[in-house]
Amino acid sequence: MTDQAEQHGVIPVQAGPPAPGPWADYLEAARELDALRRAASSSAGEHAATVAAARQELTSVRARLAPQRARLARDFRVPERDLTPQPAEQAAALDRVAGGPPAVLTALREARVTADAADHAFIGPVPAGPARPWARNLLIYGPFAAAVLIVQVLLFLVAPPGSSSTYALLCGLSMPLLAFGMGWATIGFVYGGEGAKVDRTPVPGLIACLTPVLLTCAGTGLEALFN
Repeated sequence: MTDQAEQHGVIPVQAGPPAPGPWADYLEAARELDALRRAASSSAGEHAATVAAARQELTSVRARLAPQRARLARDFRVPERDLTPQPAEQAAALDRVAGGPPAVLTALREARVTADAADHAFIGPVPAGPARPWARNLLIYGPFAAAVLIVQVLLFLVAPPGSSSTYALLCGLSMPLLAFGMGWATIGFVYGGEGAKVDRTPVPGLIACLTPVLLTCAGTGLEALFN
C-alpha cells in the first residue's frame, strides 16, 4: 500500500514524527514555506484593506476641503497663494506619508479631524466689514448717494412751482451717474494698489446711487397728488 501511494505521488500519513533524515528536512521546509505563504497572503490582504481605506478617506477629505476653500476665497477674501501648499509644506507632507499606506491612512484621518474642526469654526455669520467688499464699498457709495439726495431735495424746495419736476428729472439723470463714477474712482484709489485687482461691486453701487432718484420721484408724485 505504501509503495503504491509513493508511486502515485501521495505523501503518506505519518503515524509519528519522521525519523531524522532527508524526509524530515523536506517536511520542515514545506511547513516553513506554508507559513510564509500564509503570512504573505495575510499581509497582502491587510495592505489592500489599508489602501482601500486610504482612498476612501482621501475622497472624503477632498469633499470637505473643496467648499471650505471656496468659502475662504469668497467670504473671507483669503488670497489664492495662502490656500496653495508651499514647497516646505509639501515636503513636510511627504515626510508624514513616507511610511507607506498605513502612514497615509493615519495622516488622512488626522486631516479629516482638522476639517471637522474647521467646519465648526465656520459656523456663524460671515464677518462684516472690510472682509465683505460690498459692505466696504457701500461706505463709499453711500455718502455720494446721500449728496445726490440732498442736492435733489434742495432743488425741489427752491425751484419755482411747476418746475421742480423738471429739475428733479435733470438731476435724476446726471447726478446718480456722477456719484457712481466718483465712488468707483474713490474705491480704486483707496483700496487699490499697484497691480491689485479691486472688487468695486457695481450692482450694489448702482442701487445705492439710484436710490435718491426713486425717493425724488416718490416726492414728486406725492406733490402732484396733493396739489
